[in-house]
Amino acid sequence: MVSPAVIVELRDSIAIVRLNRPEKLNALSQAMLEELSGAFKQFKKQSDLRAVILTASNETNFCAGTDIEELAALDQNEARAASERGQAVCNQIENLPVPVIAAINGIAAGGGCELALACHLRIASKNAQFSLPETKLGLIPAYGGTRRLPREIGYGRALEVMLTGKVLSAEQAYQLGLVNQVTDPVDVVTSAESLAMDISKLAPLAVRACLTAVTDGLDLPLQEGLALEAELFASLFATQDMREGTRAFLEKRTPVFKGT
Repeated sequence: MVSPAVIVELRDSIAIVRLNRPEKLNALSQAMLEELSGAFKQFKKQSDLRAVILTASNETNFCAGTDIEELAALDQNEARAASERGQAVCNQIENLPVPVIAAINGIAAGGGCELALACHLRIASKNAQFSLPETKLGLIPAYGGTRRLPREIGYGRALEVMLTGKVLSAEQAYQLGLVNQVTDPVDVVTSAESLAMDISKLAPLAVRACLTAVTDGLDLPLQEGLALEAELFASLFATQDMREGTRAFLEKRTPVFKGT
C-alpha cells in the first residue's frame, strides 16, 4: 500500500499537514501539489478551523524543492502550466483565512522554500536551511519566490540569495526576518502548536480580518489599504465577539469568544 504524500491530522481546531515523501526528501511532484491543493480547499470550508501547521513527516527535511525528474521532462508549455499550478497552491496557502504556520526542519529549498514563504508565520529548527537555487539549474523560482522573498527580506538581499543560489542557515534566516523563531529540531512542531494554540484562544473573526487586512492590503496603494483596514475594523462591530472582548476587558476577566 502506497503511503499518501500529504498527511492531514486534525487536532481540535488546528490542522497539521505533513509532507510525506521522505524517499525523495519531500520533493514536490505534481501529484503532491494536487494533494496539498485539495487539503487547503477543504480547510477554506471549515469555519471552526483556527490555524494550520505545515511541516514534514520526518525531522531531517522539510522539502527539497520540485521533483527534478518531473521538471526535466517538461516542454515550454508544460513548464508554464507547472509553474502556474505551484503558484496556485502557494496562493491558496497565503489566502487561507486562518494563519498557516510553517514548522521547518532541515532543507527548505526551491519549491519547498516557496511553500514556506507562502505561510503566514515560520518556525525553523536549528538545522533548517533555506535556499532558492534555481539559477544553478538554469532556471528561476517559479512558485512565487521572486515576489515573496523580496517582500520578506528586502530587494537586495533577496536578489543575492536568488542570483547566487546561496543557502541561509536558520540563524541567518532569523536575522533577516525570514523566520519568527528558531528552536531545537525536536521542538519545532510543538513550538508551532503552541503558537497556533495562542492564536486559537483569540477572537477568530478578528484574526481572520487581521489576516485579510495584511495579505490583501500589502500590495495595495496606501489609501486603498487603509480603506480596507477601516472597512474590516467596522465590520467587527457587528460581531458578538467584539462585544464580548470589550466587555471582558472592562470587567477584568478572560473573554469567551465563539466566532460569531
